[in-house]
Amino acid sequence: MASSIRKDDLMALHEMRLGEVKQHLEEVQGRDTTEVLAMVDALQRLAIKYHFEDEVVAILEALYSVFPTHGDLHEQALCFRLLRQEGFNVSLDMSGWLNIVNSMANAKTLGTDDILALASLHEASHLCMEEEDIIEQIGETTARVLKSSLNKISDHDQADFVRHTLQDPVHKSLPIFTSKNIRDGHILSSNYSWSTALYDLALLDSSLNKFIYQVEVQRVSKWWKDLGLEKEMEFARHQPLKWYMWTMATLTKPSLSMERMELLEPISLIYVVDDIFDVKGTLEELIIFTNSIVRWSPDENLPEYMKVCFCVLDNITNEISSEAYRRHGWNPVASLRKSWGHLVEAFLVEARWFANKTYPSSENYLRNAVVTSGVHCTLVHAFFLLDEGITKQRVDILDGLPGFVASTATILRLWDDLGSAKDENQHGHDGSYLEYYKKEHPGCSDASARAHVKGLIAKEWKKLNQECLLSREFPKSFSKVCLDTARMVPLMYDYDVDQPFPLLKELMNSILFGGEASATQN
Repeated sequence: MASSIRKDDLMALHEMRLGEVKQHLEEVQGRDTTEVLAMVDALQRLAIKYHFEDEVVAILEALYSVFPTHGDLHEQALCFRLLRQEGFNVSLDMSGWLNIVNSMANAKTLGTDDILALASLHEASHLCMEEEDIIEQIGETTARVLKSSLNKISDHDQADFVRHTLQDPVHKSLPIFTSKNIRDGHILSSNYSWSTALYDLALLDSSLNKFIYQVEVQRVSKWWKDLGLEKEMEFARHQPLKWYMWTMATLTKPSLSMERMELLEPISLIYVVDDIFDVKGTLEELIIFTNSIVRWSPDENLPEYMKVCFCVLDNITNEISSEAYRRHGWNPVASLRKSWGHLVEAFLVEARWFANKTYPSSENYLRNAVVTSGVHCTLVHAFFLLDEGITKQRVDILDGLPGFVASTATILRLWDDLGSAKDENQHGHDGSYLEYYKKEHPGCSDASARAHVKGLIAKEWKKLNQECLLSREFPKSFSKVCLDTARMVPLMYDYDVDQPFPLLKELMNSILFGGEASATQN
């Protein structure tokens, strides 16, 4: 009973702080532009912007009409980043900005004493799109200067802020997964009267959301146990908490609890089916299994464990389709089945490579691995679980492999292939872009090959920014799902030499259990 009283008290305080922050947002709009931008930035870093989406859009719309062409670099770079992140078309030829980037590209206007301006410019560079080499140069220049500044900064908080800027740029990170963002957001806004109200709201938000996540974790564990696949398929990975973290990343609003639970189901099956192809099935069995899923009719010659898997897959697909139809009036069963068909066909391509001991080119490997990543299958399910303007045109686009999906999938696959620890102690077949690239380039060092892969990831982020921030083919909220999937990738594939996922385990412990329990799953 004590916990329920505590929760009620927290909710009352939370409601009060929400009102205070709303009032501060109204008041700040008549003040200095730098303060307005600082407050919007703080809301984002503190992971509470979702409470004030309409207010933030109104503020940025007003700023967009009078984009600052004068003033300090920090203000202009921050304005550029916040506007682009919200989908405003801030182009390089907008008055004032081109002069800034031209002067910054020479790296002669800033010294290490301009830390805030350097950090803001570096953060802005991560919003780079295709054919914006000058912004990319700014990112490289500011990174170099910020790194060198770490040896000269005596203030501990400022040094931590610089490290966080370099390691976890705001645009490419998820605030709910990085507690340091709360600290940075508080430090950056501490000179303003509204800072404490925002900070208190962020802490209350985090505490209340933890109640939601803990309930969801219990449901996840029960669902996976009741499903029975752990007994039927001992060879496969059984990591429902890890898979649940994907849903926290892609569907971040606390109110989307039901959708997170639903999306967990296909994500879990993607991992199981992957293990069937990589660890257990013979090529002959995998061909029959693939044909069964493509036709969506189980072959009588399937091994028993494959029949069980197909039955679970069919049940999950039908349940999600029924729910989507009930909520949105659109039955997505054909699209969901098609996404599974594409996935297993790509898995089978890999299985044939390994069975025949043939080595694809790195380009062919990556083209197929974009599908085997499971991103397309996941995002198709996410689209239909959300009420995000389902139309035939959008469904047709999503049934293919649109650019924003391909870029997200490429980022995931390349990050995974950079891993230095073997995933989950699996002993099955597994390919790697890094491996195939080095085969094609004899004498290429591991460091050079890894630099090449990181360059490819940077190019895909440019494409993803272009597709998700400026395109209007899909609603902004669904574009955010795609961006958040890419943002989760470095956390999900944070390998080290001794074990996979050390950072992910730490995050699971902090967010889900508050340090009181240990996330022991590998």
